[in-house]
Amino acid sequence: MFTGSLVALVTPMHADGSLDFAAWSRLIDFHVGSGTQGIVVGGTTGESATITDAELRELVSRACAQARSRVQIIAGAGTSSTAATVERVRWLSELPVDGLLVVTPAYNRPTQEGLYRHYEAVARAARVPVIPYNVPSRTAVDLLPETTARVAQLPGVVAVKEAVAQIDRVRQLCAMCPPGFAVLSGDDATACEAMLAGARGVISVTANVVPAAMSAMSAAAIAGERERAKALDEPLSALHRDLFLEPNPIPVKWALARMGLIESGIRLPLTELSQTHHEKLLASLRRAGALS
Repeated sequence: MFTGSLVALVTPMHADGSLDFAAWSRLIDFHVGSGTQGIVVGGTTGESATITDAELRELVSRACAQARSRVQIIAGAGTSSTAATVERVRWLSELPVDGLLVVTPAYNRPTQEGLYRHYEAVARAARVPVIPYNVPSRTAVDLLPETTARVAQLPGVVAVKEAVAQIDRVRQLCAMCPPGFAVLSGDDATACEAMLAGARGVISVTANVVPAAMSAMSAAAIAGERERAKALDEPLSALHRDLFLEPNPIPVKWALARMGLIESGIRLPLTELSQTHHEKLLASLRRAGALS
C-alpha cells in the first residue's frame, strides 16, 4: 500500500514561528510535481514536538484538500502517552488521510510487551492504516523485530518505518512479517541498500530538497536494479549525511530556505543552522543538484 519515496515534510514557518500556509501549499505542489509517492505531515521532520493539535489538524486538512487525489497523505499521530495517542488517532481517522505514522512512545522506555499493547490500543482506535515508527535514537526504546512481527498481525497495521540503520534488520523484518506488510526505511543514508534488501520504500528527509532524485532512486532500488539505484544514490550520499550536521530538521529547513521554498522560521528549542556548517551543506546541495 505504501511504497516508493515518501517525504517527511517540514512544517514551514514565518520568522516569528507562526505557520506559513502559503509555503505549505508550495511545498505540496513541489512534491506532487516531482513524483513523490507520499507526504508525511506532522512527523519528526515536521516538528511534531512543538506543533499543537489544532495546527496539526489544519496542516493535515489542507494537505488532504490540496493533494489527496494525487499523492498519499500520512499524518503523524504518535505521542508519549497511549491514551493521548489513541485520542489523536481517533480524530485524525476522521480526516481523509491515507494512513497514520505512530512513533513508539518516547521517554517512558516501555518493555516490548508495553509497546505491543500500545499499538494494540492504537489499532483498535484507528479507522485508517497504521504505520508504527521505530527510531531508538530519539525515543530511547527499540521496537525489536520480534515485537514488530507481533504488531504486524494487528488489524490495520500495514507497514513499519524502521530507522535503525542496519540492513540485517531490514532482512529480518521482511522475513518475519506477513506477506504484503511493508518495511519502510527511516534512514536516508542506508535507504538504497534497504530497498535492495526488500524494503518497499523510504520515509525521507532528503526528499524534501531533491524529491525527483529520491523517487527515481527508490523506484530503481525497489525494482532490484542495483547498479542503477547505486548510481542514482551516489550524488545524494553527502546530502544524506549533511542534512544531519545538526539535529533534524535544522539543516533541511535551512536548505529549503536557501532554495527559496520556505522562510527560515523554526521553533525553539530548535535554532537555525550554525554558520560553521553552511558551506559544507551548500556543497552537498550543489552536488545533489538542488542548487546551481
